[in-house]
Amino acid sequence: MRAVVTRVRNASVTIDGRVNGEIGQGFLVLLGVGPQDTETQAEKMADKVCGLRVFEDEAGKMNRNLEAVGGELLVVSQFTLYADTKSRRPGFTGAAKPDVAVPLYEKFMAACAQRGFRVAHGEFGADMQVYSQNDGPVTILLDTDQM
Repeated sequence: MRAVVTRVRNASVTIDGRVNGEIGQGFLVLLGVGPQDTETQAEKMADKVCGLRVFEDEAGKMNRNLEAVGGELLVVSQFTLYADTKSRRPGFTGAAKPDVAVPLYEKFMAACAQRGFRVAHGEFGADMQVYSQNDGPVTILLDTDQM
């Protein structure tokens, strides 16, 4: 499982001209699922994302986590995180098929919600427009194969 986690002041996702999900301060999470991923990895990813200490404390150091700042999450499915870029035209056979990816995407969001966070989201497989006001900017790449 792969994630691009961006610290944001606010973010939203729009589908067919309608806002589907929006948050204030928190994380925009672009989440990709691989074919070998499991529920255990979804839990592990949720634990890592929710615990990241990348918000500034009183001294200006990145020392506070999502809970400490009352942050929220906007989660958007992103199969392109598994792109094969050996050629100029990316291939996506490395991404999980929807029958595997959807339950794990939902498991990740549920695991974040179980930790007490408000979780807004896009729609799996939809054509989405994602807007964000990045804060910092701070962007972290996570991969469960490297945790």
